[in-house]
Amino acid sequence: MIAATVLVVDDSATKRYLLVSWLTRAGFTVLEAETGGEALTRLLEVEVNLVVLDVKLPDMSGFDVCEQIKTDQRYGVLPVIHVSAHAVDVNDRTQGLNRGADAYLVEPIEPDELIATAHAVLRYYSARQRAELLAERSLRLAETTLAINSAPTLPALLAAAAEGACDIFGGPVVVVAETSEGESLAAVGKPASVRRWAVPGHRVAVGSLLRTDSPADWNVAEWPPGETVTVAAARLRIDRPPVYVAAPGSSQTAGSPVLRQLSQAVAAAVEAQRSFDEEHRIAVTLQRSLLQARLPEVPGLDLGVLYEPAGAQTEVGGDFYELTVLNDRLLVAIGDVAGHSLHAATVMAEIRHAVRAYAVEGHSPGAVLELVNQFMRTVLPADSATLCLLTLEPETGRIRMAGAGHLPPLLHVDGRVEFLQPRGPLLGIQAPRRDELELTLPPGGTLVLYTDGLIERRDADIDEGLRALAASAAEVEPDLDVFCRRLLTQLTGAREQADDIAVVAVRRR
Repeated sequence: MIAATVLVVDDSATKRYLLVSWLTRAGFTVLEAETGGEALTRLLEVEVNLVVLDVKLPDMSGFDVCEQIKTDQRYGVLPVIHVSAHAVDVNDRTQGLNRGADAYLVEPIEPDELIATAHAVLRYYSARQRAELLAERSLRLAETTLAINSAPTLPALLAAAAEGACDIFGGPVVVVAETSEGESLAAVGKPASVRRWAVPGHRVAVGSLLRTDSPADWNVAEWPPGETVTVAAARLRIDRPPVYVAAPGSSQTAGSPVLRQLSQAVAAAVEAQRSFDEEHRIAVTLQRSLLQARLPEVPGLDLGVLYEPAGAQTEVGGDFYELTVLNDRLLVAIGDVAGHSLHAATVMAEIRHAVRAYAVEGHSPGAVLELVNQFMRTVLPADSATLCLLTLEPETGRIRMAGAGHLPPLLHVDGRVEFLQPRGPLLGIQAPRRDELELTLPPGGTLVLYTDGLIERRDADIDEGLRALAASAAEVEPDLDVFCRRLLTQLTGAREQADDIAVVAVRRR
């Protein structure tokens, strides 16, 4: 039996009495109206599930009343059954059905026929509403899935899931997952707040789980009085913790299919984010382990370096620098491997070690680049990199420099700046090498080497970045580390970096 409220509209008190009696005995809650105008008013005042409507009314046609109910959004989606005590032909029935009626009964009406028709119409509308609700929720689920897969961080992912779930289920929703470092986070509400919170201990096997919990177990959110909490948990791997999505029990349809799908979509997105975070952490650790812990102390020279990794959610790159004393010379190198990944970081390590090895053998900068290029084309044929390499004699200031597709070093002397041009093709391709560049760094002169993250912007030409660098480097602080940090601050501003940045500054006293 379907519990529902029925509005009976008929100007005949006798007919109304019979219809009300039959419907009441069948378990319906019944309201009455004598005219079309009264019926339309009552429908705006009370919640009704079905209208039993006489065709002949004193103020307006039942066909008109039905048509207004069906076309005016204020009345929602209501089924209407026409009843008629008058002679009715096919045209009358056709008009009634064409103008929105869901059924048409002609007197004499049998009580069982009326009740059966009412139940049939209500079953159809109930199924239609469930289908429409599922379709609407599926659309919002697709939008939410897109949002969570576009989120740049795990907290943003959980917030997108919680906000999308609020739109889907129309109430408070909690989404819980662990970071790759084991910290449990919960996102609640719309706009979502993300906080530390752990789900009370439950065992969840690989797969999905649906259960009903007490609101007290989910006190991270405020639940309506008397509400239960339906929880969907999804776990993709035995070595990964589950993801939870908790929603009001009253918002769920049979089997909670959308809640299950949402939990699985969140679990897949969280797994991808965890994997990314773990790879990023490994790569950053590798990069930092390969950077020099201490700079060499070279009489007659001041040295300053800066290495700034890209924003936390950008994959690591292959930026590196090297300052090593070889006999009476200082070897200075700065480079950038193409790409952003753990692979780029490992390629960077191989190139850095190759540069040092060939330089230790006594090769000049140009020869080192040629040997490293041959090494890459043999061992790393799919990779490429830029590199600027030089040797500096502290006593004389004599520099021998060679470049492989890297940005031009900046030379500062007596307040004037210029860009040097040790041109040459990048490493990893078959191309002729250019001659070395030779110059002398005078006392007080400063040489600045850098990677592209310092000057390149997506919305600006590289020449703009070079001009900005020249302007910033017109003055050099006594402390070269401070100088490098100021370049970073002035040239990158407060925005999150899209690339790693390395800067090396060498000054001759």
